[in-house]
Amino acid sequence: MFEATTILAYRADGHAVIGGDGQVTFGNTVLKNNATKIRQLYNGKILAGFAGATADAFTLFDMFEGFLSQHKGDLYKAVIEFAKAWRKDKSLRRLEAMMLVLNTQHIFILSGTGDVVEPEDGAIAAIGSGGNYALSAARALAKHASLDPLTLVKESLLVAANLCIYTNDSIKTLELRD
Repeated sequence: MFEATTILAYRADGHAVIGGDGQVTFGNTVLKNNATKIRQLYNGKILAGFAGATADAFTLFDMFEGFLSQHKGDLYKAVIEFAKAWRKDKSLRRLEAMMLVLNTQHIFILSGTGDVVEPEDGAIAAIGSGGNYALSAARALAKHASLDPLTLVKESLLVAANLCIYTNDSIKTLELRD
């Protein structure tokens, strides 16, 4: 992981939620507190989040949206083809970046090294410098608390914001329902 951000995704019972903090840093300086690092793709049917340089995010989101269109919104096929293209592109594969994409059926973590990882439980995934904190909190809350998915994501990101200096509590979320 790199000093970037925190993105967390959770899905359960036909409900998918992604959330991200708003902090943008440059070295040890906070440049912005309210950035949006998540977005809806493919006519609002896919959620995506990004950890890495902002300019790279726009390039990769646009590129991934093209693969979603090409595969008529089939997330599984789109992530496989996107990962191949990302890895083959000499300039893009050097990006220190990761993406998290999901719908109500799947969650995938994507990287420029060709990684396409679907979490073992298929329900929770996180990326970015505070990702492990948010992931741990989400797993504990999913197991021991009766929270709706949106609240679970927000509370888990707040835990990460209290532990990771590259994550703040300016949290934004997006959600999908079947």
